[in-house]
Amino acid sequence: INLRLILVSGKTKEFLFSPNDSASDIAKHVYDNWPMDWEEEQVSSPNILRLIYQGRFLHGNVTLGVLQY
Repeated sequence: INLRLILVSGKTKEFLFSPNDSASDIAKHVYDNWPMDWEEEQVSSPNILRLIYQGRFLHGNVTLGVLQY
């Protein structure tokens, strides 16, 4: 699943994830692979990231596959 992450500043970056990846997995991956051009907006922990997928907040162990229609 191709996800486009959007910062509050409007900067975007696309990441590719499996339907089996959980919200926690995604947040950790994004944190560990923080784009160089987002350096000014680096967060201190993956737990700070808020993920919205198809209009729903993703939390913890919820996977992308569960939310697909």
